[in-house]
Amino acid sequence: MWTSSPSLSGGNAGETACATTRGSALLTVLWLCAALSAIALSMALTVRGETERVSTEVDGLRAYYLAAGAVDRAAVELLWSVRSPDARLIPRGSAFIDYRFPSGDVHVEFIPETAKLNLNRSPIEELTRLMVALGIDPGRAQQIAAGIAAVRSPSDSELPGPSFSPRLASFQETEDLLLVKGVTPDIFYGAYVASADHRLVRHAGLADCLSVYGATERVDANTADPAVLAAVGLSPYAVSALVARRRTLPLTDQELRAFLETMDAGTNRLRVEGNSIVTIRATARLRLTGGQLGDLKRTVAAQVKYMPPGYDSPIHILRWYDTAWSN
Repeated sequence: MWTSSPSLSGGNAGETACATTRGSALLTVLWLCAALSAIALSMALTVRGETERVSTEVDGLRAYYLAAGAVDRAAVELLWSVRSPDARLIPRGSAFIDYRFPSGDVHVEFIPETAKLNLNRSPIEELTRLMVALGIDPGRAQQIAAGIAAVRSPSDSELPGPSFSPRLASFQETEDLLLVKGVTPDIFYGAYVASADHRLVRHAGLADCLSVYGATERVDANTADPAVLAAVGLSPYAVSALVARRRTLPLTDQELRAFLETMDAGTNRLRVEGNSIVTIRATARLRLTGGQLGDLKRTVAAQVKYMPPGYDSPIHILRWYDTAWSN
């Protein structure tokens, strides 16, 4: 009887096992290569992202110091312009000035406290008109005005006072308004609303219109928010005309009088400049290698008080804002 050779059968089995082993090893190597490639790609993306983040942080820091330097320069130039009116570096009534440096451009805004109403001394009726002009519901505006009155008149127990603090004789900081019933962060700081062309436009808040250092009689016509202009008695048409007029050049005293006569505004609550406390707000953009400006912006601000002669330093920084908002 014929039978197969044992040696031949064993050889075929060995070759099959060897081929299987080689195939498994090859598959293992391929999977290992794929895993190493994924790890390398992940590391490359992480390193690239961290490099870009560090670069952005460095640019942000450079823009911060550029804006801070512009605030210091503007503060000194404004002091010089007031003390040497015949050699002014900043025109009287200017709402802004632009600086061009080798490292970037800076847009500096001047916001005198006379651009805002005095939180502690403005009549409640005027505050109510202000809030209605800001788009606050009239009923809520009256409720907030009553809360402000409660802080300023703590003996009047019928008025609702602040929700989280004891009654005070006056507001110490403008931020104390956040403790008044009905005042939400969007009402205080302002909010972004959609315009007719579906763009987000910032809507002013109470912080833009009220201050503990604000004006008690006349407000600055060149920098006051439209809601402040409405609160002191200007008609909607006069507010629009004044805002459009001051966009070209700041009004002088003579031009302001002529404007009010033309508009028949019927109010003597406007002035040009005034007050020794000014908020200087600077927005910086770095210059790129090709000479064009980058997209990154950094805004800082300082509330500056100019002291009368006799003080060691004529400029006192009351408040400094590392992060500020600007148009």
